[in-house]
Amino acid sequence: MRGGDMVGCGTEIAEERSRDVVVTEIKMHNNIPLRKHSWDPLSFKHCRFLIQSYLYFELISPVRGEPTQRQVLVGGGWWRWLAAVVVVGGGGWRLSEVDDGGGRRWMTVVVGGGLTVVVGGGWQWLAAVVVVRVSNTLSVAFNDDIIDCLFIETEGLPIPIYTAGDASFTKILQYPTHNLRFLSPSNPKPNLIVTPLNEDDVQTVRFCADSYGFRVKIRSGGHDYEGLSIVSDEAPYLILDMFNLRSVDVDVNEKTAWVQSGATLGELYYAIAEKSKTLAFPGGLCATVGVGGHLSGGGYGTLLRKYGLAADQVIDARIVNVHGTTLDRTLMGEDLFWAIRGGSAGGSFGVILAWKVKLVSVPRTVTVFSVGRTLEEGATELVHKWQYVADKFPKELFMRIAFHLTNSSKTGEKTVTAFFDTLYLGGADELVSLLEQRFPELGIQQKDCKEMSWIQSALYFGVRPYNGLNPLHDLLSRDEDKSTYKAKSDYVKEPISITGLKGIWKRLLEEEKPVMVFVPYGGIMDEISESEIPFPHRKGNKFMIQYLVYWNEKGVTQGAAHHMKWIRNLYAYMEQYVSKNPRTAYINYRDIDLGRYMNGTGSYSQGEAWGRKYFNGNFDRLVKVKSIVDPENFFRNEQSIPTLSES
Repeated sequence: MRGGDMVGCGTEIAEERSRDVVVTEIKMHNNIPLRKHSWDPLSFKHCRFLIQSYLYFELISPVRGEPTQRQVLVGGGWWRWLAAVVVVGGGGWRLSEVDDGGGRRWMTVVVGGGLTVVVGGGWQWLAAVVVVRVSNTLSVAFNDDIIDCLFIETEGLPIPIYTAGDASFTKILQYPTHNLRFLSPSNPKPNLIVTPLNEDDVQTVRFCADSYGFRVKIRSGGHDYEGLSIVSDEAPYLILDMFNLRSVDVDVNEKTAWVQSGATLGELYYAIAEKSKTLAFPGGLCATVGVGGHLSGGGYGTLLRKYGLAADQVIDARIVNVHGTTLDRTLMGEDLFWAIRGGSAGGSFGVILAWKVKLVSVPRTVTVFSVGRTLEEGATELVHKWQYVADKFPKELFMRIAFHLTNSSKTGEKTVTAFFDTLYLGGADELVSLLEQRFPELGIQQKDCKEMSWIQSALYFGVRPYNGLNPLHDLLSRDEDKSTYKAKSDYVKEPISITGLKGIWKRLLEEEKPVMVFVPYGGIMDEISESEIPFPHRKGNKFMIQYLVYWNEKGVTQGAAHHMKWIRNLYAYMEQYVSKNPRTAYINYRDIDLGRYMNGTGSYSQGEAWGRKYFNGNFDRLVKVKSIVDPENFFRNEQSIPTLSES
């Protein structure tokens, strides 16, 4: 049974309130095997509801003189708000008939454990369950109810489900989670983790979660910076882990690929490399990032300036919507298709099952280097110059700067080192010649450069440790060093002064494990409209900043509070040097400091606080799409897109 089935079932219930329906026969069977019952959504033949003890009633009633069979499992399910989810104790049962004095007959079922249930009459099917007397054996079991629902809806073909009582629950919860900050005992834990095996399973999870009031957290690769794919301030909740849905189908002739949301970027790159040496995909550097979330928020890598974002390459998608229907681009329409490409990180519009993406052409040989310059070696002046040239380089050249603390080779004291990480779509001779003309101060020589294939460059930037001998299948590994960290982001439109840069160095030296990254824009990013997809950060942005701070303690500790305060102070200092009105941010570097909903409630004005920063003028269009496709806000998280009706 799918969500659309239940809508139809409820529709017919409402329509039949005006009809004379009398229960003429009740059959009851204890603990029979339950199977999904087929039904015709046009004639609305069957509706079924669930009780934990598997009590099963078959009601046969004449409607307008025509015998119509209804099969009902009393209690729970979609009617939980009317009759609660009841667990019936053991013991016998008996049946009696009651005339309400108005010509209608009610059937009273008395079962063991002191529970009396009245079926039929009055409100007909809508009021089929009325709990009259309940003993102290009555209980509510959310986990069992939804698990039963999942079992029934898959006709006994099990979806992998993990609950807190399972030996493997902790491993499944922790394995893909990248930020250890959200694995401390003080953080909320899901009631269960579901790992669907196919697309139908995703529909089933949506239906059962909706039926039993479960919040759904969607996890692709586990890299959400604020842990919103694994923690929730709403209960009960489950994690829908897309791990098993990770197939990649590459079409070299068409230069496209269908990739499921549970695949990692490394798995996508590997599949492309198996088919072609001259095709690539402009996704991120970290090989363990999940494709589902990456493209939902934009996604970028070393091909950013040549080809744009990962989301810019999406030409089709498959999504399970709030009604449990699977839609492709044609069925979802262009507004929803627009919204999910960069505007739905965290799943504001549904569950993305798979993306169809364009692949891009790359030469057989690319060149990479990563050279470090300390403050003593003139890093300040080099970084200042970089701001004027990096966004003006040819599109084929990507040069970012990553700032780390190192020990000075001269004094041995802690210093800031700027690492210039570079990819060039061409040979080393061309690159050295280009930089001699455009950025001679950096002093790059042939010996600094490494020529390789594009797929080897994916290993170079995305796999640690890299030693030059890493086999290609390292891209398939999901094992990685995990950390406890906090991140933030900014966009820069005008170069930061020398004084401003020195203020950054001073603050970096106050921390133990700080990182800052300057990511150059320009190139094709200047040519794509800011409204082409929800990601708005295009022309006029010289570079993006990512701030990170790492520490060793897990969870919320006194040490953690110190590091959080430090990065917030750095962010406050940078306000004078970055974009304004609004001060913009990158959704895939999610920052809960910008604002959040609490307990699933919030308003448009609250969402605007961070929505404008992430999406600028595209925020209003996202809200309109959300209000149409998910007006009840089923798909939500602490920073999701709001609806117009929320207050």
